[in-house]
Amino acid sequence: MTRTSRPRVLAVAALLAVAPALGACGAGFDANLAQPYTPTEAAEASHNGITVAQAFILGPESGQTLPAGSAAPLYLTMVNDNASADQLTGITVDNQFADSARTASAISLPPGTLVKSANPEPQIVVENLKKPLRGGENVKLTLQFQNAGAIDMNVPVITRSREFATYQPAPNATPGAEATPTATPTDDASPAASPEATDSPGPEATEAAE
Repeated sequence: MTRTSRPRVLAVAALLAVAPALGACGAGFDANLAQPYTPTEAAEASHNGITVAQAFILGPESGQTLPAGSAAPLYLTMVNDNASADQLTGITVDNQFADSARTASAISLPPGTLVKSANPEPQIVVENLKKPLRGGENVKLTLQFQNAGAIDMNVPVITRSREFATYQPAPNATPGAEATPTATPTDDASPAASPEATDSPGPEATEAAE
């Protein structure tokens, strides 16, 4: 177990610098965030003993776009500095940005443990984006904890490049084009009925008189 000291955010940032050594200590959600990344790129917040040291939405590959209607994962790194366990029970997102943020299940935060919302697939997905994402945008969202209450944050959208290149995108982040069924012509051609040959009897043979 890794205990944090105050100030919380600085202490957690220091822990992240040695994240590979802490990989085995994570409870519940193991880190695919084992690589350290720059804390200033992600959002930070602290409230009622819960520190969200890093929070970001993973955007498209550098130079590309996530289209409206697709999904993007939300990555969180959190520490519970309280004596009792807590849970992240829900997330609401600005409805001008997306329809909702879905969690696979409530995320447990044991006391004094670094918890990351990936195992390694993203466990939190922002669904049905209202507009295309290119990276560099900021999104208002609220994290709801069972005991600590609500934490409001402005979270950046970071492109999937550099140290973020190995993070998993959301499942079906880019919806495929809808397949248009191709009409297969059915050959209903019935063979034309051939008129029956009518055998007209030939002229009767006239018997020659003897």
